[in-house]
Amino acid sequence: MVSERTVGMTQALSLLPPQLMTTPPLLTMTGVSRRYGDVVALHDVSAVVYPGEVLGIVGESGSGKSTLLRMMNLEDTPDTGDYRLALPDLAGNLFGLDRFARRMLCATRIGIVYQNPHQGLLMQHTSSGNVAERLLIAGERSFANLRARGRTALEASEFPLDRMDARPIELSGGMQQRVQLAKAIALEPALLLLDEPTTGLDVSVQALVLDTLKRLQRDRAITMVIVSHDLGVIRTMADRVMVMRRGRVVEQGLSDQIFQDPQHDYTQQLVHAKL
Repeated sequence: MVSERTVGMTQALSLLPPQLMTTPPLLTMTGVSRRYGDVVALHDVSAVVYPGEVLGIVGESGSGKSTLLRMMNLEDTPDTGDYRLALPDLAGNLFGLDRFARRMLCATRIGIVYQNPHQGLLMQHTSSGNVAERLLIAGERSFANLRARGRTALEASEFPLDRMDARPIELSGGMQQRVQLAKAIALEPALLLLDEPTTGLDVSVQALVLDTLKRLQRDRAITMVIVSHDLGVIRTMADRVMVMRRGRVVEQGLSDQIFQDPQHDYTQQLVHAKL
């Protein structure tokens, strides 16, 4: 008998261009469903993300895209579903991990940048202290190493080093996002999750943040999943796009394919509205 996981994986792979199927995926999710009372947040969602790839997830508010990202960050557990990362010493369905194991996995192997910096930062601590917090969880205890590694991560996120002892609450929104990014990449995670990272920023600041993300992805080949309602952001960043509506994946494909020749009516509406 064919398992539900195998069926879900086959369905996900069937939506991919052949050239993306030559390398085993880093991330595999199959059959993920989640209800909150009478609200269906996710229904039988499957996804794959390949090493070094940027996957963009788009959809209107309430489509389930942020809920799916929270599942990838193990902040919630679905009613049904399977989640795997092809990393050393990891096996089985990650949704089965206990709270401590989830915390350690997310601290060391998964980085996240939230739409609201208050979710990802200790606003009254210094910017370098926020990065050090991530390093401390991973076991770093040397003050000199914490300082040096924090400085390196902040520099990589193009944060002004003369402000590294400033508290995030004293910084602009764009600078707060850079501190979040530095914290997220401090341990060189296998997977970087970005939830509406440019929402609320001025257009010029948005461009600077996106340029930083593109440089990091190019230089470090970081695997990224980026959620945004802004199709311009997704078109700039993503190699491949998943379109979600009412908790379901309605279309996915290469970024150029989705934006130039969308097949689903809903995707066509999104693209034409942006144009």
